[in-house]
Amino acid sequence: MSDPILSTEDLGKTFRDFWRRPRARAVDSLSLSLEPGEVYGLLGPNGSGKSTSIKLILGLLHPDKGRIRVFGKSPRDVKVKHRIGYLPEESNLYPYLDARESLRFTAALFGIDPEEREWRITQLLEMVGLSHTGRRRIGEFSKGMARRIGLAQALINDPDLVILDEPTSGLDPLGTRQVKDIIRSLAERGKTVLLSSHLLADVEDVCDRICILYGGIVRAEGPIRELLQVANHLQLQLEDLDPEKRNQLLNLLEDMLGKRPQLEPSRKDLETFFLEVVAKAREDSGEASGTRKEGELAEFLV
Repeated sequence: MSDPILSTEDLGKTFRDFWRRPRARAVDSLSLSLEPGEVYGLLGPNGSGKSTSIKLILGLLHPDKGRIRVFGKSPRDVKVKHRIGYLPEESNLYPYLDARESLRFTAALFGIDPEEREWRITQLLEMVGLSHTGRRRIGEFSKGMARRIGLAQALINDPDLVILDEPTSGLDPLGTRQVKDIIRSLAERGKTVLLSSHLLADVEDVCDRICILYGGIVRAEGPIRELLQVANHLQLQLEDLDPEKRNQLLNLLEDMLGKRPQLEPSRKDLETFFLEVVAKAREDSGEASGTRKEGELAEFLV
């Protein structure tokens, strides 16, 4: 088994006042381990310790106790930071730069060669559906468009560990679906993703394992399929069953179980229905203003 990309052991952080008196215990005995190619969800209500945990993992805060290892090293190691991509909860982009300039600035911080830099920027703008806005100032962007640029910035250095804090905040359903597809594609290419979000449906769609925090303490952790499984409850899906055969099956089940099982028509979820309607509208009338249909995952993200 390969070494974990990220691991924490008995991690703790308490915020103190001027007199060094404890004010709030943000993280208490947090132990996590993320494997290569895994999407891991960090969940919890406001004030549960999610953002503090991420800052500890990034080396922006120093823990009071415990141990953090990212790629087997301290998160404060500069070489480690070169292998991490981070999208904070607030994008905090320079409003007077255009999309290309913003990505160019981030790429320069990582020391990426100018020719390689421009190639990556073109791919990323195409990937997030903003290739047509490359010369438009970010201050003119909607929140959702700025969020897309923030995601592109987090990937410009081809990171091995991608940390996303509320990545779908401000996005419409199209953008949300796109970001979730990007997350899964990153995992398929062997990258590890740590995702923090309040939108539980998004987490359920993309995460392999989750951790639920409350009061800085892990209250539940494990594979999402196992955690959500309801014991002794099964679903039976049937397709193209004519009424006569359906009634025969229901009668048979009633004889076996002693009661008639409930029968409900299959439904799409609202997201799937919405995306189908928009896709049909695009075929009929073409692209609308704002973001456009996204491209494939950027080729350099290997």
